[in-house]
Amino acid sequence: MAGRSTVGTVSAGSQVGEDRHAVLHAVSSAVLAVTRHLSVHEVFQVIVRAAAQLLDARYAALGIPDDEGSFAEFVVEGISDEEWTAIGPLPRQHGMLAVMLRDGATHRHTDIRREPGFEGWPAAHPVLKDFLGVPIRSGDEVLGIIFLANKVLTDKGAKGQSHAGRTTPCPGGFTQQDEELLTLFAAHAAIALTNARLYERHRELTVVEERNRLARELHDAVAQKLFSLRLTAQAAAALAATDPERTVAELAQVERLAAEALAELRAVIFELRPADLAGDGLVESLRKHVEVLDRVYPASLTISAGGVVALSPAGEAVLFRIAQEGLYNALRHAHAGSIEVRLRTEGPCVILEIADDGTGFDAPVLQNGSAATRDGLGLTSMRDRAVSAGGSLTIDSSPGTGTVMRVEVPRA
Repeated sequence: MAGRSTVGTVSAGSQVGEDRHAVLHAVSSAVLAVTRHLSVHEVFQVIVRAAAQLLDARYAALGIPDDEGSFAEFVVEGISDEEWTAIGPLPRQHGMLAVMLRDGATHRHTDIRREPGFEGWPAAHPVLKDFLGVPIRSGDEVLGIIFLANKVLTDKGAKGQSHAGRTTPCPGGFTQQDEELLTLFAAHAAIALTNARLYERHRELTVVEERNRLARELHDAVAQKLFSLRLTAQAAAALAATDPERTVAELAQVERLAAEALAELRAVIFELRPADLAGDGLVESLRKHVEVLDRVYPASLTISAGGVVALSPAGEAVLFRIAQEGLYNALRHAHAGSIEVRLRTEGPCVILEIADDGTGFDAPVLQNGSAATRDGLGLTSMRDRAVSAGGSLTIDSSPGTGTVMRVEVPRA
């Protein structure tokens, strides 16, 4: 008896260990979804699908409530697009969903249709029977709810009582162990959910920052040249009748300013087109960017990039944006005649350098997220980008000697 008891204990402990490993694997998928630059909605979909697979549920859903009695997000698994269209609009905060949002408790039922809170389900909605719902919490706040319905037998392990590729209802539905596993999963999913929201917010702020930068470029370069072009054209018109030779000189100036404005505008339009970092990679995207700038500006731009740069997608995006800002400074502020972009891997780091022979300046000490001087160059923004990727930014410059900007970020 003792021997059988010991074996049973080891078997149960092994099963618990396997279940917790499955939870961690499922949560890992959700957390990694954030690092793959997926949208919040896509991260939610990863969470729902992982929960359904983890506990062998036919249906799964995740709802994030809004402040207007409905749901800001409601993601489902197990329902086809056609079924979802037939069901109709997103659910309101009513019935069992309202009960769970109100009491913030876990609910496990063998037949949800018999519960007092079961009401308001559309006619086209799939029939739900056994039900397990768990709140997703961040501290005392209920971020949302995740629920599963209609547990099924699968081909896995001792449950392999069904034919391959087919599932049958699980007698008794969800168990106490299922409840514990989903509660553990929800606790970790809350981290993925919160990180996804923070990443989305950061992405929104990045878009705003890029728009402000492009607006500054349009004002600093194109708008000023167009203003000068207008004044020069007016001067040529005034001199046309009295001084033909000066008129010709002014018209030549008009032509030069128009060509420069066109080049500036083309460069800005090019920057509005998002780089295909996912398809081309950092090296090729940066090479294309440098080649376009070399064509539209009088300065000579070159790039040297050796080997494959092993960076995460986030790291590639950071280096590309810093390179854009650094090249902008060299072309428009330093008045450089020659600019060299160097990209290489050195030990545990990927290093980006932009060296120019421009006017140079008194390089500020970048510390505590701020630049001492010349913040109009966007140095604080570039430093913050580098720090966000776990790296650093240094500037080597002085008046009349050109500038070397160096960014180091850790390899993936």
